[in-house]
Amino acid sequence: MPNQTKRDRLRQLGALNTRPEAVRAPWFRESSFFDPLDLVQVKYEMLRHVHEDGVNKADAAALFGLSRPTYYQAEAAFEREGIAGLLPRTRGPKSAHKLTDEVMQLIEQNQHTGAPLQARSLAQLLHSTLGISVHPRSIERAMARKKKR
Repeated sequence: MPNQTKRDRLRQLGALNTRPEAVRAPWFRESSFFDPLDLVQVKYEMLRHVHEDGVNKADAAALFGLSRPTYYQAEAAFEREGIAGLLPRTRGPKSAHKLTDEVMQLIEQNQHTGAPLQARSLAQLLHSTLGISVHPRSIERAMARKKKR
């Protein structure tokens, strides 16, 4: 998108600080370089403030509008990965990990051609047959993906 703003891009990346007004660090108010909307920058500056200026961790978290647990998570991620550790991560499974080839084969065997998808009953079948719990919506999405191929 050619007219996309920085705020739009930060939101899209999951790096938009939803509480920029809570950032009370004076340099975020006095300089256009520091952007309270940029959560990665806010977290980095919070960590830098503790390590370079010797400020108490709880005080730094409060000054930057973040919680103490957020401070410790950011600190661990930064020590582990550097600045890349402060970037947002997508949560949850990265794929339909329960819907293996074996599971999809069982679903297809029990799905009648031309009949509407009975995802709820298929989920119950998977639970009783294979002992796995799959949400009906996951079955619907998997079948839709299979149709697209």
